[in-house]
Amino acid sequence: MEEIQYKKLDADCFNTHSLDSFVRHQAVTECWREVDHKWVLVPNPFVENWTIEQCREVAGDIVQHMNQDQTGFGAFDGERISGFATVSHDIFGESANYVELVCFQVSEEYRHRGIGRKLFTMICEEAMQLGADKLYISGHSSKESQAAYQALGCRHADEINEILAEKEPFDVQLEYIL
Repeated sequence: MEEIQYKKLDADCFNTHSLDSFVRHQAVTECWREVDHKWVLVPNPFVENWTIEQCREVAGDIVQHMNQDQTGFGAFDGERISGFATVSHDIFGESANYVELVCFQVSEEYRHRGIGRKLFTMICEEAMQLGADKLYISGHSSKESQAAYQALGCRHADEINEILAEKEPFDVQLEYIL
């Protein structure tokens, strides 16, 4: 394993096959749900495991948007991508200037090494350059994912983007103050 290099995603370092060896695997046991206006953990066992087709679909979406209406960053172990994050250029919000954290993933075998924290910092810097004062996250509701977002300093969003919330109704709507 080489030292992890961080790069802005562009056609020189990222294409539709860049995630072919990416491991998006998560064994979920509990998820957060809002019940009677309170957030509670409920049993919801399942395994999330991207297929090669799903990896290529995500990579294709990133390629389509990169350097147009989204900016992305990747963590690379040699030529292999070990983590990636993308942020939308579209500013929205009534009470604040939000931009959306569109993708944020670290390959399973690279987790707990600070890669996600570094990518998150890079995304936050980009969001500030875009004129945002808050990062908006429609985050996976699993106990582990929410713990990771909380460790980064995210909190429940003051303002809900209904379009994003409707796309993933079980996600937890979060924000990070830049």
